[in-house]
Amino acid sequence: MSEAKRSERPGAPAMEPEADLDLDGRRGRRRSKTMSRKEIARDLRRQRALGVVDPELQEIIAEVDATRPRSRAECATGPRPCMFVSCKHHLYLDVNPSTGSIKLNFPDKEIWEMAETCALDVADRGGITLEEVGSIMNLTRERIRQVETRGLLKLRAIADAEPGAPPPPLDGRDF
Repeated sequence: MSEAKRSERPGAPAMEPEADLDLDGRRGRRRSKTMSRKEIARDLRRQRALGVVDPELQEIIAEVDATRPRSRAECATGPRPCMFVSCKHHLYLDVNPSTGSIKLNFPDKEIWEMAETCALDVADRGGITLEEVGSIMNLTRERIRQVETRGLLKLRAIADAEPGAPPPPLDGRDF
């Protein structure tokens, strides 16, 4: 809530700045927000029915699609923060392929406010701590550890399924 709106409400308690509070007024970072495919489609149908389709916006979308990088080599030298949020490596949002829902990982930030926007850029830097990954991905250190464990188990299952291949190491000392 802006300062102006807070001051307009009579008897409203003084609050901390908006960036430090979540939707419930608690301290800490804001959780991600998921929008369902049906909700997105309903909004799009509503806009089309009202005639809100902007030809200038359609032109901009076509221009962005024409300049979109097609490979990592093209992308690595591109400007940062990356503006291509539809890329599967972009950290701003995630799309669930089975439901079509979109999860905004940073609902309280704009793309240009993010320190890191590409998971491949983070991977190129090399090893970082769970805390650093958690702050980049807007998740807790424990959740990052769980995702890491699940990924390593999947790698082991794939390696065990391949005949004659040694299993990948699971502890950090062998890397």
